[in-house]
Amino acid sequence: MSVFTKIIDGDLPGKFVFADDVCVAFATIEPVVPGHVLVVPRQEVDKFTDVDPEIFARMANVAQIIGRAQERAFHTERTIVSILGFDVPHTHIHVVPANAHEHGELGKAKPASSEELDKAMTKLRAALVELGFGKFVPEELGSLN
Repeated sequence: MSVFTKIIDGDLPGKFVFADDVCVAFATIEPVVPGHVLVVPRQEVDKFTDVDPEIFARMANVAQIIGRAQERAFHTERTIVSILGFDVPHTHIHVVPANAHEHGELGKAKPASSEELDKAMTKLRAALVELGFGKFVPEELGSLN
């Protein structure tokens, strides 16, 4: 069982901003910039090339929704997405609010405190609600279960 499955199942804490039956979005504990989140399918699949195309399409759609909210919440020019998958054997899309190329350099990520994550995710959740996606924003910021 991957660390992401444990987060989704509520066995480990997470800072969730989006959840539906297919995928979730939560804060990475090592953000490049405030607001950096991961879009993760509920189904545990190691490589994105092995993910069911419909699930991957939903993940991409959610990444786009999150990106719009990040641009609003953090006043950024763009959103960067990246699929790496070497650290955790569970497909995930990094969605990073960005004003410069270096914001996409995931190797420069640093651990963030719980308070820093809460502040950024609260702003992002509010932007998702403002954009009309409130039905997908979990009632609580913390883990789903």
